[in-house]
Amino acid sequence: MPNAAHAADPVLLHAAGSLRSSLTEIADDFEKTSGLKVQAKFDASGLLKDEIAGGAPAEVFASANMEHPRALAAEKISGSVVLFARNQMCVLARPGLAVTTTTLLDRMLDPTIKLGTSTPRADPSGDYAWDAFRKAETIKPGAFAALEKKALKLVGFAGAPTAPPGRSVYATLLNDGKADLFLTYCTNAKDAQRENAAFQMVRLPEELSVAADYGLTVMTRARAAAYQLAMFILAAEPQRVLAKYGFAAPGLPQ
Repeated sequence: MPNAAHAADPVLLHAAGSLRSSLTEIADDFEKTSGLKVQAKFDASGLLKDEIAGGAPAEVFASANMEHPRALAAEKISGSVVLFARNQMCVLARPGLAVTTTTLLDRMLDPTIKLGTSTPRADPSGDYAWDAFRKAETIKPGAFAALEKKALKLVGFAGAPTAPPGRSVYATLLNDGKADLFLTYCTNAKDAQRENAAFQMVRLPEELSVAADYGLTVMTRARAAAYQLAMFILAAEPQRVLAKYGFAAPGLPQ
């Protein structure tokens, strides 16, 4: 059993950047109800997975995909992986750009339009973007190569730009003219819209739609408090918090 000083140390939570707002609120609620502290680190899930696999201190990992936590489980670094949230890919468009769900693929392929994405392998959002590109190939032959070539990997890598606290990095990049369209999670697009209602959130057409399953796992050497946090995230009220931020929460009644 951990000694009293060790038990009083904060629970080490590593979580996908897209969970920053929701899990910050959930962690605050956990601290109030449990009396335990949480120390959270938010970043691209692939980067976090590599850090944990390399020996970085961590106890709970909330990933934007199932693959990365399952890789840790396969190495016996963590326990079983549980689906705890779902997301969808959307496009965030700069104010004034004429684009709809129907015209989205044409706008993404337009050589005059700058298309931002995250970085594949380092960040599941980038992997999901490439999944959408592959689906585009079935609609317009040659679309995958064109989209892969023009995609600007603006986030999701070590040393990627960050926004000031409380601001959206995606809104910042579009405001700075780094991209006209940004293929990202719908929850990220909603965050940007809360910052500036002039931003457009465009749903992908059904034939391009990509869903994101989020996986939760606890490290094998974690303390009991880490399991307590993981179970709290799966409880009904924290699942309602996830839903409030735009996630589909599997723990809520359908």
